[in-house]
Amino acid sequence: MNNNIEPIQVQSLKEASIARLEQMILSRELSIGERLPSERDFAARLNVSRPVLHQALVDLEAKGLVQIIPRRGVFISDYRRDGSLAMLSSLLSYHNGRLAPEFGQSMMDMRLLLETETARLAAAHRTEEQLSEFRELLAQEEWGAASDPQTLTELDFAFHLSIAIASGNLVYPLIINSFKSVYTNLTGEFFRKYYGTEVVGAVHRFHHQLVEAFQKKDIDFAVETMTEILKHGKSYLKGARP
Repeated sequence: MNNNIEPIQVQSLKEASIARLEQMILSRELSIGERLPSERDFAARLNVSRPVLHQALVDLEAKGLVQIIPRRGVFISDYRRDGSLAMLSSLLSYHNGRLAPEFGQSMMDMRLLLETETARLAAAHRTEEQLSEFRELLAQEEWGAASDPQTLTELDFAFHLSIAIASGNLVYPLIINSFKSVYTNLTGEFFRKYYGTEVVGAVHRFHHQLVEAFQKKDIDFAVETMTEILKHGKSYLKGARP
């Protein structure tokens, strides 16, 4: 039996309401600028209580999907203008665990911009303690290579997050953590497809090169290596998709 089977998740009424409303908005069933019915009427249509619907709408407003205007009502927002990073997990859920191709491409482009900068800063500012942490992660990767794709996915995220922390910038780790579910969704595809192959072996060699660059405080080599890591993942991730 597969020991990695995920347990059944039971949604609360609030979570179910959020999921249903997100589906209606992202599918364009509800149009940008459209005013929703009163909370009382809309709650009755969704077969939930008014307090449950209100809590769901507050969450959706925080994500940038709706705007609640006192005494005027609730309006559907353009998430491209008003959305937050929390929208990424909603988009992932809407597409049944996979990002639509255009969002996957956008995610990889964003990583190239952000993570070459975290690598540059980490090479300049890393501490001896952080170097030791990187070496420990490399050792765990060698063990994880004989383990399973999920372990490799988690270790890969930990490695990139540690680079953001070593950059010395307080905001970069928060950004990376905020889209962890989307980040690991993409890398999880990669490691499941290429687990046990030379493709994954190349990633680990790149990681060793990065740590070497950090040790020597070689900024150019760190940026070059991070760029190669991301281009490598991007090229093979395209092949991992049907």
